[in-house]
Amino acid sequence: MPLPASKIEPEKPQNEHSINRHVLIVDDSRLQRKILTSSVKRWGFRVTEADSGDKALELCRESAPDIILSDWMMPGMNGLEFCDAFRKLPGESYGYFILLTSKSEKGEVAQGLQAGADDFLTKPVNAHELRARISAGERILDMQHELTEKNRLISDTLAELQRVYDSLDSDLLEAKKLQQSLVRERQKTFDTAELSLMLRSSGHVGGDLVGFFPGQPGHLGLYAIDVSGHGISSALMTARLAGYLSATAPDQNVALRRQSDGSYKFRKPSCVIEELNNLVLDEMDTEHYFTLLLADVNLETGHMLVSQAGHPHPAVQRRDGTVEQNGTGGFPVGLMSGITFEDFEIQLKPGDRVLMLSDGVTECPNQEGDMLEESGLEKMMNDMKDMSGQKFFDAMMWNLGAFSGLDEFPDDISGILFEFSGHKIP
Repeated sequence: MPLPASKIEPEKPQNEHSINRHVLIVDDSRLQRKILTSSVKRWGFRVTEADSGDKALELCRESAPDIILSDWMMPGMNGLEFCDAFRKLPGESYGYFILLTSKSEKGEVAQGLQAGADDFLTKPVNAHELRARISAGERILDMQHELTEKNRLISDTLAELQRVYDSLDSDLLEAKKLQQSLVRERQKTFDTAELSLMLRSSGHVGGDLVGFFPGQPGHLGLYAIDVSGHGISSALMTARLAGYLSATAPDQNVALRRQSDGSYKFRKPSCVIEELNNLVLDEMDTEHYFTLLLADVNLETGHMLVSQAGHPHPAVQRRDGTVEQNGTGGFPVGLMSGITFEDFEIQLKPGDRVLMLSDGVTECPNQEGDMLEESGLEKMMNDMKDMSGQKFFDAMMWNLGAFSGLDEFPDDISGILFEFSGHKIP
């Protein structure tokens, strides 16, 4: 026959938190409450008593206990109903619930667990067993407290990361505006030609850049750049390269040579790319390299002198719709020293046009992983042969989206469309 809890010698608290923990004892028997309270207080706990489930629930609303010892069989709200109601109370802290019962059937135990009980003690209660069950509850509460603290730390960290992300996102949006401002004019009309530019990054900022600058009278410089990688470092590289091919500061433009009369003359594109290759390797501490297409366009005759450094071939679409994609290929800029580059010529006739695109178009994959490639670009250009200017680029992006099935493309996309009329445009 187990001894009543009151006959057991007092024990010191086994846990430093015990003195602060709140135990709620619920039993309609005053004697049982007195026996349990006496033992639990000696173990260092703060104790509150309730003689019914309704009273206990009211006390829980006022101050949530850490551990509850509740009789199952009580008039009115029984222990099972009280446990279920207790679990539904709002609050962050967890209460360890022990049901005191004479029931031992597995079905009844399962019923208690389903209602939210953590443990069971069979009446009459053995004090040693009660202390062991309470200690087990304390371990659960300690783990729950530790988990809560870690979750709080994680939440605080995530909140801080979110603040950092929001700040970075805001900065990147500003950086995107600045990068897009490098392409000041997206549409330019000349006496004999129409020029259209397009720049679309796969993220906030990217490594593509397109642009133009005036050369000697009657000539126009065109360049298309694709820096390796994506993101901020690639965008910074494009910004620096834009300075080397500046349209507003011809003295700083490496493609132009100042003449004795103060005018400027276009250097051979191949020589310009060789100089850029040396500048990147000698003066820039970077692992980035870039592809480049640089052209000197004669606006009167439609003649183009072009040099290619790893960039996709220019696509020339003749007046009858046929497409030619030829070039010298060449090495990207910034990979190897001592590399030479070649020039080649393109002769545009009235009604012809040339398209310079980054590899974000031809290497764009579809859902099966197949890339568009040059053949797909040719078909696309044939389908859009009657479109010009920005409408051409809008249609190209729509068709590319239909091909890939993507809303966002995996690589930056940029392009130059130069349409030669050969006569003065009104």
